[in-house]
Amino acid sequence: MAGVLVLNATFEPLAVVPTRRAICLMLAEKVELLHASGRRVRSERLALDEPSVVRLSRYVNVPYPKHRSPNRRGVLTRDGHTCQYCGAGAETVDHVVPRSRGGRHTWDNVVAACRRCNGGKRDRLLGETTMRLARLPGPPPPSTWIEVAAGTVPTAWTPYLTPGRRSA
Repeated sequence: MAGVLVLNATFEPLAVVPTRRAICLMLAEKVELLHASGRRVRSERLALDEPSVVRLSRYVNVPYPKHRSPNRRGVLTRDGHTCQYCGAGAETVDHVVPRSRGGRHTWDNVVAACRRCNGGKRDRLLGETTMRLARLPGPPPPSTWIEVAAGTVPTAWTPYLTPGRRSA
């Protein structure tokens, strides 16, 4: 069973839960089904569409932390697993201003990098190399954490993760 995207009543992505939990929420009428996976879940007396995306019936105020520290999975997901120096596949993260040179471990200073570029840059500043960033680093959008939790994002979830989405 795959995970299910849970949206707040305002269509804001909240979490990814196991299919079994989503079905329990549906049976308790705490969520409404927005998108089904195309499969059916059956019991002795009941058959339901397996959910892929559900929305809470009531709004839930979620106190998000104002700052999440960068981690490897988050940085790679934010940068699309693409090296920000050469465009190849990235498997490591690099500090734009190296920590040995006073750089901090913040979203504005960490980028995805391939092993070749990361090893080639070493502990140097960008001005001391011929390397250039494809784009400036920054904090990821909130939907990045859904991608990190799910591993891969099904195509059915894409419309619900785009900013500005308000209705089904």
